[in-house]
Amino acid sequence: MIKSMLVACAVVLLSACTSQYPNQQVTGKQFPSISGESLEKNMVTIPSDFKADKTLILIGYKQDSQFDIDRWLIGLDMAGTTLPTYELPTIAGMAPRMFSSFIDSGMRKGIPKELWGGVITIYNDGEAVQKFTGNQRPNNSRVVLIDSNGKILYFYDRGFSVDALNKLKARIE
Repeated sequence: MIKSMLVACAVVLLSACTSQYPNQQVTGKQFPSISGESLEKNMVTIPSDFKADKTLILIGYKQDSQFDIDRWLIGLDMAGTTLPTYELPTIAGMAPRMFSSFIDSGMRKGIPKELWGGVITIYNDGEAVQKFTGNQRPNNSRVVLIDSNGKILYFYDRGFSVDALNKLKARIE
């Protein structure tokens, strides 16, 4: 138990040392080519592995981002919006990479197994994603709608709102 707490504290302290990047407006740009591993342990290259006409990516930079991601998922469900949707816990820094097995194991314990394929952890490319979107206000998820070529059709990073959900729905339809 003490070992787990020390590891968790080390991860939190070392991940706090990541660089700060100003938030960007990336609508219309090409999503960068990144790779990660789903909680099912499948390697995924984004955006090239996403073949649907439109795919929604919900990026979280901190554990506290999950609250915002959950609000987006609930809002999409309540609005009857269905499209391929992936959560990308995106963690920058060497320390999290060293503890990736521990971190992923913790996520598996808190996420139902049937959802594991939709959660893709990004470690090696975490810094690149944070630099691309910006990482100010890291508790807010980055909501990214891409087309089949990886072009960003919609981007939002200011926390869930009904107005933002309606604008996202309009881009999806």
